[in-house]
Amino acid sequence: MRIAFSSNAFRKYSLIETIDILADAGYKGIEIMCDVPHAYPPDLNKESIFGIKKHLKDRDMKISNLNAFMLTAIGDFHHPSWIEKDKAQRELRINHTIGCVRLAAELGVATISTEPGGPVDGMGMDRTEAMKLFIDGLNRVVEVAKPLGIKILVEPEPDLLIQTSDEFGEFIQQVDTENIALNCDLGHHFCVGENPCQVLEEFKDLIGHIHIEDIAASREHVHV
Repeated sequence: MRIAFSSNAFRKYSLIETIDILADAGYKGIEIMCDVPHAYPPDLNKESIFGIKKHLKDRDMKISNLNAFMLTAIGDFHHPSWIEKDKAQRELRINHTIGCVRLAAELGVATISTEPGGPVDGMGMDRTEAMKLFIDGLNRVVEVAKPLGIKILVEPEPDLLIQTSDEFGEFIQQVDTENIALNCDLGHHFCVGENPCQVLEEFKDLIGHIHIEDIAASREHVHV
């Protein structure tokens, strides 16, 4: 097993600089953020993708996952989301995720991770409607991901549509588990009052990638 570090902690550096920093620190793996300034799909071409692959090989680094969660290139950390009232905004999220799937195929990465629907505050709809929008959008991405062998990992997070392991359990029963699984962020589960070890045990067969981060004993969702 290789321990990877997520590039989203290095948003003031280019992806190439981030790879060098992590390699120099002794890491052999990296999770790449599919957003500016790292690997936002519309900003990439064949040449730049080749350059990323070559630099990773030169530094003996492997990609653990493509993080398609944040979308600050056109919005913020959570918007546009899967559950926007405006269909055009939802399409931006869907198309971004499809772009990340295609990038994963080019980079030889088996998984991408995404937000669990989106923020629930102010979404202007009930939970059932929001979940339907989320699943319908995911299914469109699966149509692209399945023939490419890419799995989509949903990451529960406080204050978003899917926060807890119980909510994820309800969600996962409604989707194709051959193509959709869990990005298990242990800090997020800790923040919502859960025991991360129990979550790992319960969903061990559905976990495609794990996040570990620094959350204080207060369980407040703030990275130390």
